[in-house]
Amino acid sequence: MTLTVGVIGGGQLARMMIPAATHLGIDLRVFAENDGSPSAIAATQVGDYVDADQVLRFTREAAVDVITFDHEHVPQAVLSALVEAGVAVRPGPNALLYAQDKLLMRARLSELGLPVPEWAAVSTEAELDAFIEAHGGVAIVKTPRGGYDGKGVRVVRRGREANDWFEAPGIGALLAEELVEFRRELAQSVARRPSGDIVAWPVVESVQQNGVCAEVIAPAPNSAGRIADVAEQIAVTVAEGLDVTGVLAVELFETTDDRLLINELAMRPHNTGHWSIEGSTTSQFEQHLRAVLDLPLGATGTRDAWTVMVNVLGGPVGGGLDSRYAKAMAEHPTVKFHSYGKDSRPGRKVGHVSVGGSDLDDAMYQARAAAEILTE
Repeated sequence: MTLTVGVIGGGQLARMMIPAATHLGIDLRVFAENDGSPSAIAATQVGDYVDADQVLRFTREAAVDVITFDHEHVPQAVLSALVEAGVAVRPGPNALLYAQDKLLMRARLSELGLPVPEWAAVSTEAELDAFIEAHGGVAIVKTPRGGYDGKGVRVVRRGREANDWFEAPGIGALLAEELVEFRRELAQSVARRPSGDIVAWPVVESVQQNGVCAEVIAPAPNSAGRIADVAEQIAVTVAEGLDVTGVLAVELFETTDDRLLINELAMRPHNTGHWSIEGSTTSQFEQHLRAVLDLPLGATGTRDAWTVMVNVLGGPVGGGLDSRYAKAMAEHPTVKFHSYGKDSRPGRKVGHVSVGGSDLDDAMYQARAAAEILTE
């Protein structure tokens, strides 16, 4: 009997699950937000993921064995309705709660004794001013819900710089964090089955531009030994402590005083894991499907000494990647290309490229040059 996975959300993550599902003989069904979504090829229903009736109808009509997600924004009420209807939801509502609310996430990670930046919940300008004064005159402020790719994040030196957020309806308390001095950003991905089995990929280095992931190097240079061991242990502890099923990505700061601090969590395949499609024995997308179906997990070793992934950000307004593929492919035949089926606009993540090899400098050059052609 063919297993069926339902995915809520029609973005590029759902799109990249399609080849993995095809190879495994899994029937993938997608509940997309609109007709033109990146995963339209597999979308079986278009609707509103905040409407429990629509989502429940999708699960019945698609006859899913399990529901998983392209994003973490499905409301708790909808998740609870699915569970009450007997639908297997992975990751479950109790885990996703911590991916949806940064204040709850920081509190739970602190309870688990995991390393996080110094933080506080602040509800007024005065409270934020006090936090700023106690942390060297500057702080990072985040909205607890809805922020991603640099949205909902500010560097502030006066509490009044966040007054519009304090006054906005529905936001409530904000998350204030110390401004961490770090050498680089790392990301550690793991996958966990409901039975508890867990595997980890190598820790990777990520480079951000304007709050958006721009490049990933796998494995992270100079990470063998203590850094790799600590990063993996942190991610495993998060996955077990929050009861995550499926892929979990933990974004980390490597500080100037040689610590690793947790920055963000994602309970789904993540941009920093796209390198694994070509670069690992088992991609994060195949592994996520295996994990949520409670199937044996695949090996996570690397295929090459280095894999470099570069996001394609922007390009001519309203254009796609097709018109520029021929030139990029001709000049960089070792590069693998992934289009998300999106129209271009400045800063928009419309695809990625990746390349593996034994020479990191050459792999980096090939990936960057191919991505540059695609944004001309």
